[in-house]
Amino acid sequence: MTIFDQMLNRYDIKTIEQKRNATQEVMQEIALAGLYRGGFFDKAAFYGGTCLRIFHSLPRFSEDLDFSLVEKNLEFNLESYFIPIIQEFKAAGRDVLITKKDKKLQTKVESAFLKDSTELYDLSFKTEKGIKIKIEVDTNPPLVFSTEQRLSLMPFSFMTRCFSLPDLFAGKMHALIFRNFKNRVKGRDWYDFEWYIRKGIPLGFEHFQARAKEFNGIDIDKKDFRAMLLDKLSAADINMVRRDVMPFVQNPGDLEIWSNDYFLQLAERIKYQ
Repeated sequence: MTIFDQMLNRYDIKTIEQKRNATQEVMQEIALAGLYRGGFFDKAAFYGGTCLRIFHSLPRFSEDLDFSLVEKNLEFNLESYFIPIIQEFKAAGRDVLITKKDKKLQTKVESAFLKDSTELYDLSFKTEKGIKIKIEVDTNPPLVFSTEQRLSLMPFSFMTRCFSLPDLFAGKMHALIFRNFKNRVKGRDWYDFEWYIRKGIPLGFEHFQARAKEFNGIDIDKKDFRAMLLDKLSAADINMVRRDVMPFVQNPGDLEIWSNDYFLQLAERIKYQ
């Protein structure tokens, strides 16, 4: 049995969707291990929903690996870390391909979060179609964030440099407010928002302000933030929000309480760092 299979056996898999989610998560963990081997986390930090899932036990699956350099460096080259990633997968018993994505193919909404300084790649199996993870690195990031070292035990013991929870919260709230899909909403943003509130995590507002300035070119104070958030929460189609996140959650019954009013009341419980 390969290391990859051993890691996959940790999951209780009963459906095709569950196998896909578990396979992607094992790929994410092995990719992080490869990046660690290559010294990537001396220069970059992990953030986003997958960071929350792997290191803070968020009870939903996530798809992408999102990273930020800890200092701006437009000369940074992610491709220099491909060999340790590929070698780590080979050691685990799988062969993978890493291909650069053309940002011109992204939607206008996604490109609002993908600046010219963002490197974007897909990691996929050589022998299987349809299973891949996106790797994204912002080389000219909004700063004003703190990081911490988080431990992984598989495929071996190693440390990953991650955003602190308040600044992870800030990134999620920036996404929830400013993401503006034409025909849908990203329910995973809402799910994570609920998780932060339930855990009592304070919002790193300075980092939120830095992201709004960097990505959207606007200065926002707490009054503006509150008004924009309440407008977003009150106007959304909750059924659409629920449908988007449903394939990624472990217990769909947790979503039964969801309503516009429920999220508006959650917003009243936001604490600031």
